[in-house]
This record gives sequence, C-alpha cells and structure tokens, in this order.
Amino acid sequence: MHGHQAGEKGGNMNTTQTYAFVDLETTGGSAAHDRITEIAIIRVDGETVSRYQTLLNPQAHIPPFIAAITGISNAMVADAPTFATVADEVWTWLQDCVFVAHNVRFDYGFLKQAFARVDKEFNPEQLCTVKLSRRLYPEHKHHGLDQLIARHGLRMTQRHRAMADADAIYQFWRIVQQSFDAKTLQAACQKVMNKPGLPVALNPLNIDKIGRASCRE
Repeated sequence: MHGHQAGEKGGNMNTTQTYAFVDLETTGGSAAHDRITEIAIIRVDGETVSRYQTLLNPQAHIPPFIAAITGISNAMVADAPTFATVADEVWTWLQDCVFVAHNVRFDYGFLKQAFARVDKEFNPEQLCTVKLSRRLYPEHKHHGLDQLIARHGLRMTQRHRAMADADAIYQFWRIVQQSFDAKTLQAACQKVMNKPGLPVALNPLNIDKIGRASCRE
C-alpha cells in the first residue's frame, strides 16, 4: 500500500497556511527503539486536499500485541519499502506545513528520529489536536481520539490504521472550523502550537521520553 491521491475540496481552511494531518502506526511506544510501520498524511493547501499513505518495513519485529491493535502483521510489511526508501517523498509531503497530529509529540518524535537516520533535521511547527480539543471543549474530561470520534460523530473506517486515524483528526479540524469563529479558533491554536526547537541540554535522540507525557489525553 503505497501511493497518493489529490483532488478533494478542503473546505473553509485558512488559505494562507498549509496543514499536514499525520498519523503513524509503530512497533511500540519508544521513538528511539521502535520503528514506523505505516504513515498517512492528509495535506491541505487551501482548497486542495492530497493524501499519502504507505506501509513501511520497520526492519524490526512487530510484537503480537501491537499487531492485534493495529491489524498490521510482520507478513504485511515484509515487502513494504523502508523509511529510507520513501524519506525524500515523505519529506516533500511535509514541507512548509503545520504538522497536526493527535498526541503530536509522539508522531513528531518518531518522524524526527526516522529523518535523523537519513541525515535530515525535521523541525516543523506542531499542532496537537488533544490540546486543541482540551482548550476548545474544557467541559469534557477526556480528549483521546476514541472520545472525539464518539463526541463529534466522526466517521471511522478502521481504527488504528494510519489513514483512518489521520482522517478522523482532519474531520475534527473541519468541525471546529464550523463550530468556532475564526478569531477564537486562531487564538486557541496559537496557545497550543508547539514551536520547533529544544532546550540546549536536551539530546534530540531522547525526544521519545517526553513524547507521550507532554500531550496526555
């Protein structure tokens, strides 16, 4: 599964900004030790919506409990490309975009590590939809993707597959655009945006250690 398509309408997007709604499936939770098994990107540039999706050979074993959650087996990725093979293509898809993900530090951490292994420094602006949901809907306690799917009636075809999950956060983004005025939404986004850059003393290769905790559901 490797390819892309374009031609959808993006809806009422900020035409001055391009967004990349991203979801990854991985062999585990550590960006330093685990690897990506699937990547999906929905790139929204004004009215143009393009989609990219591919399975990846992680060159590592997928544990049975991870395979049970994602539905991605070792056999499915055996003939898939490695990240290094598609790195330039993925890099192009993510250039000049706000990087949007649910628990963004997790997906960002894995991609930062993967790009670092092919000598690319990945430092996009980041927007976490967990944090955005928390700010826009403070009356709710939980803001995990399952809660957003139920709360907003998001369409879900195959939970824990990269394109379906990326599409869910894209649907959420379109809903909040319709539910809040532009000024309110812009202010909320500015509050939760993660600017690139790390403290000088922090080794970027240890980014995974702060990944999940910084964007708790």
